[in-house]
Amino acid sequence: MVKIAVMGDYDSIYGFSALGLSIFPIEGQDAEKASAILRNLAENDFGIIYITEETAALLPKEIAKYRERQSPAIILIPGVHGNTGAGIEGVKKTVEQAVGSDILFE
Repeated sequence: MVKIAVMGDYDSIYGFSALGLSIFPIEGQDAEKASAILRNLAENDFGIIYITEETAALLPKEIAKYRERQSPAIILIPGVHGNTGAGIEGVKKTVEQAVGSDILFE
């Protein structure tokens, strides 16, 4: 069975524990701690890792290392402080790579 983790500020992720997901709170702008947690999760059989957009902004290089790998799937989610659009942009780029064209015509 695939293990699922959620990383981000506590207020944004605590509700996921009610769904049975493992939560990993990152308080403040501690990029070093967030990076260590992400590496630990990736190395310990977590197949899906949800990360709040705010926390993901601290980890662009670390997240990029896992983009080309099959596992873990790293998915950005909005936090309680709002949506930065990074999650939607990531999905858009992934679809563009798979399909070969932009899916949102503006």
